[in-house]
Amino acid sequence: MTAWKTRGLRGSTLEDMINRTNAKYKESGLALIQKIPTPITPINIDKETRHITLAYFEQKSTVDYIGAVQGFPVCFDAKECAVDTFSLQNIHAHQVDFMECFEKQGGIAFFLIYYTHRDVFYYLPFEMLKFFWDRAQAGGRKSFRYEELNPEYIIPKKHGILVPYLETLNKDLYDREDI
Repeated sequence: MTAWKTRGLRGSTLEDMINRTNAKYKESGLALIQKIPTPITPINIDKETRHITLAYFEQKSTVDYIGAVQGFPVCFDAKECAVDTFSLQNIHAHQVDFMECFEKQGGIAFFLIYYTHRDVFYYLPFEMLKFFWDRAQAGGRKSFRYEELNPEYIIPKKHGILVPYLETLNKDLYDREDI
């Protein structure tokens, strides 16, 4: 079991931005994506505020979001990065395994990474993550640098949508057809 204390709100701004984006996509009939809650067991609850102050995760989570986009099953995880080097310690083996199985079933798995210091959203296809993951497992770098990423997967800003990832997802689909 993993303890949860003050780190529980990390990424909540990114999560809120993605949730609002997904609500817009649902309203316009483009996608139906749901946030997958991580089950927790509360240990301490502040009696005055009734907030959980200490809890344990009941099980390992798989991904943050799952759903369908125009008939395609998708799953993804959202991560924030404050520097140009993304540590693979932020991703767990069970997540990689789940995403690999998801793709073998015909789904599309990816990561949305928000480089906060650049104010840039990046769509990392599972195949690219798997390359970095396998490199680390073989004794190579345990991280990847921003410069190693394909600039075609930087998510362009779009008025009215906070994290407009659907166009980049479409590019991912198109690139897969070329293989």
